[in-house]
Amino acid sequence: MVGDEPLGEHEIIELIHKRLTVMPEMPVPFGDDVSAVPLRAEVAILKTDMLVGATDVPPGMRLFEAARKAVVMNVSDFASKGILPSAIVVGLGLPRKLATKESVTEIADGLNTGAREYGAFVIGGDTNETADLIISLTLFGTTRNALILRSGAQDGDIVAVTGLFGRTAAGLRLIFGDRKASAEMRELFLDAVYSPKARLHEGLALHGSDYISASTDSSDGLAWCLHELARMSKVGFVIDKVPVAPEVEKFASLNNLDATDLAFYGGEEYELVLTVKPEKWEQAKALVKAVDGCLIPIGRATVDRQVILELDGTRRLIEARGWEHFKSQL
Repeated sequence: MVGDEPLGEHEIIELIHKRLTVMPEMPVPFGDDVSAVPLRAEVAILKTDMLVGATDVPPGMRLFEAARKAVVMNVSDFASKGILPSAIVVGLGLPRKLATKESVTEIADGLNTGAREYGAFVIGGDTNETADLIISLTLFGTTRNALILRSGAQDGDIVAVTGLFGRTAAGLRLIFGDRKASAEMRELFLDAVYSPKARLHEGLALHGSDYISASTDSSDGLAWCLHELARMSKVGFVIDKVPVAPEVEKFASLNNLDATDLAFYGGEEYELVLTVKPEKWEQAKALVKAVDGCLIPIGRATVDRQVILELDGTRRLIEARGWEHFKSQL
């Protein structure tokens, strides 16, 4: 990037447009005052989430990866509702040092790759000069079915997740500290940080099935998400299985860390945290398996409005903490 002359705003927008896949039958072409999508369903679904360089882009993450991550962050919330995104609008803030052809091309390719990975198209946006990198996306989708909300869990429902936890937390500790890890661990954990994946296929498979009573994504940490589901559903949870990845347990042992803490309080894992009607468990599991995913049972909902970890005959509260902007630090 050294010696690459800064581009102007209009040059940046034109360069990004050239890197994007054009949506079929796009009602308003690039370059107009607004963007539009054809509406063929009864409910429009919108989501906005913002990636900021200082808090969301760890050392070693390329601009391509940061831009793709911005897409994944938003798609993960759509996944938790079982909604397929169709269109994305981008608000891009660039420091002057990143307003270069090389940097903008990398960002545009990351946005387009992420969008197409999950079936969406970037259809427009805006850019401006900022002190830090900002990639703010708004996703658009539609549905004819009722959404899977956070507020439907009932006493006796099975708490489940779509994957194991702790890899991202371990990866961040490798990036920001001197930690022991095998080459295989290092590769796996850094991939979790730099190339996260949203569980969109799983969410789409379950949408409209009436098997799921509540759902959220785990980007703020498993513990925090359990508390949010409990609060909005007015229930509690007893968790009797910690969904920690086996390699995270080895990493924790090597570095005198608590594997349970890595699993519960890490954040940015983008798994789905669900409550499943017990009589529908086998059907729900089969739907997810059919899209090459998995549902892992980790506990049950209770009328006692606490979130409890129950292992080996002992019980303790799971703290309501995770990643929170303005409080948490990397």
